[in-house]
Amino acid sequence: MAHHPYRRLRAQRFELPEVGISETDNIRSLHLGSETVQSSMNLDHPAELVLSYSRAMMGWLLFAEHAPEHITQIGLGGGSFARWIDEYLPETRQTAVEINPQVINVARSLFELPFEGPRFEIVEADGAQYIKTVRGGTDVLLVDGFDGEQIIDALVDAEFFIDCRRALSQDGVFVTNWWSGDKRYPRFVAVLTEVFEGRVMALPAESHGNVAVMAFQRLPKDLQLANLKKRAPKLAEKYDLDFPAMLAALKAANQHNGRCFVFG
Repeated sequence: MAHHPYRRLRAQRFELPEVGISETDNIRSLHLGSETVQSSMNLDHPAELVLSYSRAMMGWLLFAEHAPEHITQIGLGGGSFARWIDEYLPETRQTAVEINPQVINVARSLFELPFEGPRFEIVEADGAQYIKTVRGGTDVLLVDGFDGEQIIDALVDAEFFIDCRRALSQDGVFVTNWWSGDKRYPRFVAVLTEVFEGRVMALPAESHGNVAVMAFQRLPKDLQLANLKKRAPKLAEKYDLDFPAMLAALKAANQHNGRCFVFG
């Protein structure tokens, strides 16, 4: 008897990659169905952002006027952002949305997640569907959704970006991790730029071709390079991240007139 096509499609839809763990020189890493490292933790300093792309994804702090009240993460991975936010933005509430229950179980048992309670919650759900339910309720959206091979299609289309913009507060920022070597990368940036009306910046990570792409609900108040140059070392001291290097990378990758960043 022939299988009903709907049932066959459902089976494929919920095939999630196997979670693997590796450990080298006190760095524990999470993998999804391949050797590619999705998330890493320094066992001596669990809050450290080990991977350069995760550090780049904090570049939005250069433009933030105050600490966010709430951050939503799509893709929990090994909980790198959860640990960092818990350590360095202790007043910020955070929600991590993860579709793969195995990832959640492994992160809880092996990756020293923050205590789950009023300040940190994990939601097992499809991130693209979940974000439709958030209306202006989050200040920062950190999107890092790979299936082990490539970025998940549902996290790079116009509908998703529109839903994300609706989910953000009035000064909110969307941040995603993309791979500049992906031939679709220019299209992703073009669609995001259209949805956010030009208010998009790319921050290349220090290595491996990853790019943290930021989209702003409203233009940041201070785009003056001189002011940002003064601000970067103070942020570096506060957050233990190399903001002067991030600012240099932003200047190299985005339009400016020598005095300030220019959009559009």
